[in-house]
Amino acid sequence: MAQQGFVIANSSLPPRLSLSRAKFPPKLLWPGNRIHCFPNKTVVGGQGHFRACLGTKSNQETLRPLADFPSNIWKDTEAFFASAASRISEYDRTYGSQREDLKNKVKEMLIAPTDDPVVKVIFINSLCRLGVSYHFEDEIDHQLNYILAAEPNITNQMDYDLYTVSLLFRVFRQHGYKISCGVFNGFKKDDGKFKETLTSDAKGILSLYEATHLRLHGEDILQEALAFSKAHLKSLAGKSSPHMARQILKSIQQPLHKDIPRLEAIHYISIYEEDESRNESLLLFAKFMVSSILGIWEPVPI
Repeated sequence: MAQQGFVIANSSLPPRLSLSRAKFPPKLLWPGNRIHCFPNKTVVGGQGHFRACLGTKSNQETLRPLADFPSNIWKDTEAFFASAASRISEYDRTYGSQREDLKNKVKEMLIAPTDDPVVKVIFINSLCRLGVSYHFEDEIDHQLNYILAAEPNITNQMDYDLYTVSLLFRVFRQHGYKISCGVFNGFKKDDGKFKETLTSDAKGILSLYEATHLRLHGEDILQEALAFSKAHLKSLAGKSSPHMARQILKSIQQPLHKDIPRLEAIHYISIYEEDESRNESLLLFAKFMVSSILGIWEPVPI
């Protein structure tokens, strides 16, 4: 086992002097010096390897880190937060009743029965991406439970396209439901590779790419789907409409599953309001909530 080494500071010995195979404690050899012990990783002939080094005043001044902090921007924090609270309170007094009416309207649409469960899942996905799903957590869980109870194999429908299957897979997994990754086998050829015809479906490839980020360890098909979708997204962005291209580039930079929900909501509002199938009440409710949280109290048109 290697012995302990020692550093001798303020010594008259020249720098970088190495004393190998030393057998005596340094304090016996050089009394009066300040001894600093450190674990030595170098072993010479089975003995500890001692090194003497000097630390001069000029070296210490040169290596000393300098703190050059910017001036404090929070000079009056109490006034700042009091002003923000006042703006938010005024916003709530002005638009609070309209916001509650919209919330109730959105809730009614969420719990309303429908013949097409995919429409319901798309609506739930919009709630999540717009950052207002926390208002309806119990209702969302009830709806997803009801859909799976009524149609346990909903993700295995052969007539669903890539966008729909990927969306169903992502939304259910996002809420903790065990959905098999085998639902994507239907989009593969006999040789085990994904069909080339899918590469022209920008909406489907983007949905697949987002779904792959909820993969678990050992799900090779989702790893393959990630590589497949990522390889075609950039080229699809150049061929798609500006609205779709924005979504693709944003997803490449920051996938939905790895994004900050509040920042995603602010971004997605601008995307959703350009969607032809948007729900106006849901969009307006999301704008109210974002404005309230950010303390922006400019009037929002009804």
